Amino acid sequence: MINHMVKYSEALLDDTFAALADPTRRAILKRLAKGSAPMGDLAEPFGISWPAVTKHVKVLERARLVRREQDGRVHRMHFEGKSLRDARAWIDKYAKFWEGRFDALEKFLDETADDTSRTGGK
Repeated sequence: MINHMVKYSEALLDDTFAALADPTRRAILKRLAKGSAPMGDLAEPFGISWPAVTKHVKVLERARLVRREQDGRVHRMHFEGKSLRDARAWIDKYAKFWEGRFDALEKFLDETADDTSRTGGK
């Protein structure tokens, strides 16, 4: 059960980073962070076709970065932040790991430099 949950989280994390890799999708998220919008409004600033914006939105939906609400023919999109929070938590975890590694390397290099200066470079 736990392995299944980890794989599921990793798949969603992959979808999140893949969705964020595209500048158009990032711009759509930036717009939706200000408030929900109909799909037509999302396509307008990019001068892209309805099918193109639909493909971008589907990628964002798969990553659970946006949620669609349909009222008749109007598709209203809403920003969903949980996937971004999960991605941030993953990044923070590895940032702490690497910061610890870099601190250890810096300490080692300082100690090595001190030893070298005491022995006259030998």
